[in-house]
Amino acid sequence: MPPAMPTRAVISSLLCLLSLFMTGCETGSAPDSGPQAEARRRQIAMEPRGDYYIGRRFHIPHTHFWGYLRSPGQDWSTARLVIMQERFMKIPYRLPEQPNDGGYAYGDDHNTEYRIFGGYSGRRVFDPNSNMILPEFELRRWEVLNDSPGWLFRPNERFNGQQLLRGEPGSAP
Repeated sequence: MPPAMPTRAVISSLLCLLSLFMTGCETGSAPDSGPQAEARRRQIAMEPRGDYYIGRRFHIPHTHFWGYLRSPGQDWSTARLVIMQERFMKIPYRLPEQPNDGGYAYGDDHNTEYRIFGGYSGRRVFDPNSNMILPEFELRRWEVLNDSPGWLFRPNERFNGQQLLRGEPGSAP
């Protein structure tokens, strides 16, 4: 009598174990792996779910986009760069681009992490200074979560103040 065929569950389990073994044995680490990335993934996985977004302010001078939004529990790789609609509420720290008194300016909250309430309008808006078409988000309320959360997409990233850290899918005019 021929041996019984392994079940789909057994094969799936073996493939999962094999993939864990292979990733655990790598000598070089990818920029989005390692202890920092794993700690970030665990932290994101523990976020309470709800009707809000996690936002990270991302400021490049003279652009009109606000920053990145993602759903709670979702990795930053899923985040969307957005332009905020301020009909219902002003963006956090709405300040002059060049203050007269030398104080805080628009964009000084770069890399601050927020809990953002509102929703996508369904419209896409052109930002002429960045030459991108981005989703519009209607802001209703915001709360500061962390004013110094560290890296955004990968532990080894370096922001130069003049360009995005990744290409934005669907943003070309």
